[in-house]
Amino acid sequence: MGLFRRREIVAVNDVSFEAKPGEFLSLVGESGSGKTTTAKIILKLLQPTSGSIIFEGKNVWELRSLEELRWYWRQVHGIFQDPYASFNPLHKIDRVLYQVFSLIGYSGADGDSSVKEALREVGLRPEDVLGRYPHELSGGQRQRIMVARCYLLKPKLILADEPISMIDASARAGVVQLFLRLREHLATSIIFITHDLGLAYYVSNRILIMYKGSLVEEGSPDEVMEHPQHPYTKRLREDVPLLYKKWSEF
Repeated sequence: MGLFRRREIVAVNDVSFEAKPGEFLSLVGESGSGKTTTAKIILKLLQPTSGSIIFEGKNVWELRSLEELRWYWRQVHGIFQDPYASFNPLHKIDRVLYQVFSLIGYSGADGDSSVKEALREVGLRPEDVLGRYPHELSGGQRQRIMVARCYLLKPKLILADEPISMIDASARAGVVQLFLRLREHLATSIIFITHDLGLAYYVSNRILIMYKGSLVEEGSPDEVMEHPQHPYTKRLREDVPLLYKKWSEF
């Protein structure tokens, strides 16, 4: 008998949900619960062993041609946890933003004006960031630039995977507000991945709870926070004291 046994690990199992147009949907769970794996599958960065993803009536896993993939990634965009890892450190910020033009077709003066407009929309002055390298900017600035990239694309769905966990606390509220503005101005659906149930309560239209690769609870913020059904949700709720209450209740 060998010293080691092979054990099958299922990262995500039987996960099924719908993101409605213009909805802010939070996917909440601890590290290792399958949240990021779910996001990567939706973004076609991981291949699932079974199941399907339906976007605008099309099965995403049947998209094969470059034209089809460009159409999908134009509509569905991801923002990840580490704002530095999302950049090539050898490329200036300009290139990061102008790369999206291969998807949306802008060029020349139209492209320049669109980039500057997007940066202003996320609270950055173009002259402060254009021409600089990622390491010359703060974590909050880098994450805002990724949101500006989304603004340029105007996607129908954004998957934001722990987008504020690695930036300063002083910048977190501003980044969350940017997502809320994108939803409001562009009617973009947002799947917001977080371990913070209290934050999800404030920003979400609906909350999904993930535990050990499965969805264990779903409901409105009030339903999940005030009447949790699953033992894991109750445990998460215990870590969020009176701070979850709406400001009008104080």
